[in-house]
Amino acid sequence: MIQQQQVGKRNLAIMWFANFFVAGSMTMVMPFLSLYIETFGNFSDEYVKNWSGITFGVTFVTALLFSPIIGRMGDKFGRKKILIFMGLGMGISMFLIGHANTVLELFFLRLLMGFFSGFIPLSQAFISTQTPKEIAGRVLGTLQTGSITGSLIGPMIGGVLADTMSYAFTFQSTSFFILLSGMLVFTVKEHRIGVTKKSKKHYSSKEVWFHILKNPILLNVMLISTLVQIANFSIQPILSLYVVELHGLENIALFSGIAFSAAGLGNLFMARKWGALADRIGYIKILVILLLLSAVIYLPGAFVTNIWQLVVIRFALGLTLGGVIPVRVAYIRQEAPIEMQGEVLGYNTSLRFLGNIIGPLIGGFLSGWFGISSIFFITSSLLLISGLILIASMQRHPELVRNH
Repeated sequence: MIQQQQVGKRNLAIMWFANFFVAGSMTMVMPFLSLYIETFGNFSDEYVKNWSGITFGVTFVTALLFSPIIGRMGDKFGRKKILIFMGLGMGISMFLIGHANTVLELFFLRLLMGFFSGFIPLSQAFISTQTPKEIAGRVLGTLQTGSITGSLIGPMIGGVLADTMSYAFTFQSTSFFILLSGMLVFTVKEHRIGVTKKSKKHYSSKEVWFHILKNPILLNVMLISTLVQIANFSIQPILSLYVVELHGLENIALFSGIAFSAAGLGNLFMARKWGALADRIGYIKILVILLLLSAVIYLPGAFVTNIWQLVVIRFALGLTLGGVIPVRVAYIRQEAPIEMQGEVLGYNTSLRFLGNIIGPLIGGFLSGWFGISSIFFITSSLLLISGLILIASMQRHPELVRNH
């Protein structure tokens, strides 16, 4: 038992750094995807906004389709091998994106990259299955601080590189750090807590679906993943364009990075604390609080008049939204047997990626038609609806939330 705990702590530390490098690398380039598109030709603002949403969201189409398959493969063959494969594939894809010359090339390379883009969700499943239930929120919150720290530092480094070198060079350089993440996974040791000789080794997909559908709150928590990601991702691909409206073109990549990183800083402060609090008082209760607070905080973003007001709002949003993912994964850890957790989390990841697809598309087209401020009204409403759905579920099925 003591040896398992030591292995678990070592694995957590290694995966923390792997997530740090992946998230940092991905967010080094995310804030200025729209600016990268502008380097391919002389396009209208509406064209850039629309294709920013399309190229940003298309990555998640393949991720949505393959996440349950990858989760099931992890349950059956082990997650370590799958994590290594995904790290290497994602690094190569990012390197090729740095050599794109047209919007269509960027589109198809982002589509390819989606197949490998579930590294961080899969690492959560990897750590979840070796973590005792009673501390799952705290441990998963700790793991998330790795990706948050990377997300915090990445945009600022990416902004400096883009301003001093080029957007293409920034894409190419990030591929090295993603490849490094894949190499780090070679050093972890895989094990699962609670698996005995009497445990069922494998569940069919039909059995997994039945387990999800028979628990309405688990199903709603997973479905809400889509709404939360729509809210979170609708602004991200055009955030740099909003910064231009508020601040002008001077050092645009750097200031876009600062605005993007502000949410990560808020995440960093609170992710682990929200997870630990949910371990004590209940995951569903904390999820409701986080969703309602986020809805209130998001709305003033439509009325900001300078860059620093936007930074403050994104920081406050990070304080609340930072707890949603670890608390949600910890809840699934409670509700799904170890032997099917990879597939259940795979479906949850697919629903998240569905939101990642819809969010940028909504953001891109709404901003083109009604202005960027309209996005904040829509996303605030989605977060409010998500919180109300969970409240209704709690009232209809109180027996399912007694201990959660």
